[in-house]
Amino acid sequence: MIHIEKLGVYLSRPVAFIVVVIYLLQSALLVYLVNEKFDLEKQVNFQQKRIAELEEKLQLYKVIEDFQIGFTQEETGQLTSVIYEESKKYHYDPLFLVAVIVTESSFKKHEVSDSGAVGLMQLRSLAGSSVADVAGVPWKGKQTLMQPEANIKLGCAYLFGQILKFKDVKKALVAYNVGETKLRGLMKENKPMPRAYLNKIAELYKSLKETYTLDS
Repeated sequence: MIHIEKLGVYLSRPVAFIVVVIYLLQSALLVYLVNEKFDLEKQVNFQQKRIAELEEKLQLYKVIEDFQIGFTQEETGQLTSVIYEESKKYHYDPLFLVAVIVTESSFKKHEVSDSGAVGLMQLRSLAGSSVADVAGVPWKGKQTLMQPEANIKLGCAYLFGQILKFKDVKKALVAYNVGETKLRGLMKENKPMPRAYLNKIAELYKSLKETYTLDS
């Protein structure tokens, strides 16, 4: 017999053993149920986040579809994924990137400027090759810039690099447009930055925000 004085209870060893086992089983069940509830909540949160991402991508697809020139539906879908992922990577608003691309190339496939800038984000080989490693894009010369997805990745990385250098988005955009050397020269001489490019992006970005809704 087991004598528990404070409670005034006397239990035989077999009964005491059964009581302990029941207690342990109840405790284990409680832990299991708590863990199951936690796992279920995690799954629900994950699915809700996934649904929100898909809805945002669908809205972004519609934006790109309205502006793109020369891309198939499949290619538009691929561009949507790249722009979405690069936006998350560098903390851009996807609509901001669309505004930059439309300003640079009118979203035309394989666009090449008279000055030799290539692709959706109008990059030159020197700029593209300088950020290829950071962007995770295998550099194979100028032809790499003709690949729309690679062009966007390189353009996003290059713009982000300018933001880090100048600590200012407006200056970074001007450097992206006219070149870092020219901008530094203007700053050194205390001359004003060119405004036309900035104004065009700002106006287009504002218009996109008013027309389309992307829930980040």
